[in-house]
Amino acid sequence: MMDRLTNSLNFQTQALLLRSERQRLIASNIANADTPGYQARDMDFGAALREATGAATPGNALSATQAGHLSPTAGARGEAGLKYATPSQTNLDSNTVDMDRERAAFADNAVHYEATLRFINGSVRTMLSAITGQ
Repeated sequence: MMDRLTNSLNFQTQALLLRSERQRLIASNIANADTPGYQARDMDFGAALREATGAATPGNALSATQAGHLSPTAGARGEAGLKYATPSQTNLDSNTVDMDRERAAFADNAVHYEATLRFINGSVRTMLSAITGQ
């Protein structure tokens, strides 16, 4: 029982961390909307979540070839997982930030972040109810 609950909370925790990282990326894109040559970045949330929870092995996974090598943690990720946004229109200064797309992505990600928080809160409340017998 506790393993199932722990796994569920770990999954939601990873999702929350990835949502906050994506929010940071989108905010960075919006902040650099007027920076010449800035390339907008984003992440594939589904792929990042599968990688963070260990459900998928990334194509360029690190492998330990000797006993002394450190193995990467399941939630480890870096710049390699980020993608460049495809520009919807050409721009003279080579900036690929589309403010309409970024605002929509920011709002969508904020809603998903809030939903994840509510799900975690509900899970904890249910657990406390089961423990106290109310």
